[in-house]
Amino acid sequence: MVVLMGCSSKRDQPKGTQNFAPGQPWLDSDSLHINAHGGGILYSNNTYYWFGEHKSEHTSSAQVGVNCYSSTDLYNWKHEGVALPVSDSVGSEIEAGCVMERPKVIYNAKTQKFVLYFHLELIGKGYDAARVGIAVSDNAIGPYTYLYSLRPNAGMWPQNMTEEQKNSNVTLDDFSDWWTDDWMQAVDNGLFIRRDFEGGQMSRDMTLFVDDDGKAYHIYSSEENLTLHIAELSDDYLNYTGKYIRVAPGGHNEAPAVFKKDGTYFMITSGCTGWDPNAARMFTAESIWGPWEQHSNPCVGEDADLTFHSQSTYILPVTGKDDAFIFMADRWNPKKPIDATYIWLPIEFEDELPVLKWKNQWDLSEFAETK
Repeated sequence: MVVLMGCSSKRDQPKGTQNFAPGQPWLDSDSLHINAHGGGILYSNNTYYWFGEHKSEHTSSAQVGVNCYSSTDLYNWKHEGVALPVSDSVGSEIEAGCVMERPKVIYNAKTQKFVLYFHLELIGKGYDAARVGIAVSDNAIGPYTYLYSLRPNAGMWPQNMTEEQKNSNVTLDDFSDWWTDDWMQAVDNGLFIRRDFEGGQMSRDMTLFVDDDGKAYHIYSSEENLTLHIAELSDDYLNYTGKYIRVAPGGHNEAPAVFKKDGTYFMITSGCTGWDPNAARMFTAESIWGPWEQHSNPCVGEDADLTFHSQSTYILPVTGKDDAFIFMADRWNPKKPIDATYIWLPIEFEDELPVLKWKNQWDLSEFAETK
């Protein structure tokens, strides 16, 4: 992976930046590299708020919490502080050293609350907890109050799982080896859904999506990162309705990013190769409930098979522009996590499908103004 080092220190950079430079150090208004990884954007009151993981020098575990930055033009960002800090209480689910990844914030118009979801792994448990953490605030920038964590949809079956799959007696104990053809067929038939049915489904890499009707959805990598789930949230966005589906069972997708254009839902994901980049995947559906159809890698050109050395995190609709969407991704640096950089690229459309092309530098004039 191509990595630019030393981004955590202060640098001289002209104020009033008016373009994007993918992969280059991106400085905030204090001339510090923006520290908001695995992030997402909330647009509220004519301002964009960027929430992301605070990465440290030598570890990707949470030592600080979820950072928040604000901008009115998407180029220049002010650090608003730590929206959700780690806890200094020993035994807290979010004590320093836990894993807090891919934070996303949405606004609930009914409750007038800002709601934060993130992938949570408990301290000392590796990646076995596979939970989602939920927090709320009265203000976009926080502070956010941590409520609880859970595994989604305990005791609930996916909408697109058959009665035969639900009633199957096949368990993990029936397999001495994973990754065989028989094992993969069992995964497709709901092996891990049944295993985790009572306690709730695993939830790792994730995003949130609010549809035109105000319904919100949690999209997350589940079933040992083998299958994506799309789960409907309750009206207050603080829990689940129990309605959810499986997408691409056994497909090994993570890092989902979702947007909607002209009535079609689009989702860009990555494969599962740890910190190493891989080729992006793309899915479309005419309903959030599917069926979801997989298409070829949306990236084209040099390094397309590595998603330009990055991994998706969010797709940002640009306010005031027609059909304007920005693909947001992270270029990870596991040896020095704080120095990870960002890949923001405009989404183009060819034959009504998204296409991503590398640009060393670009600006919002790529998009047409709203008519």
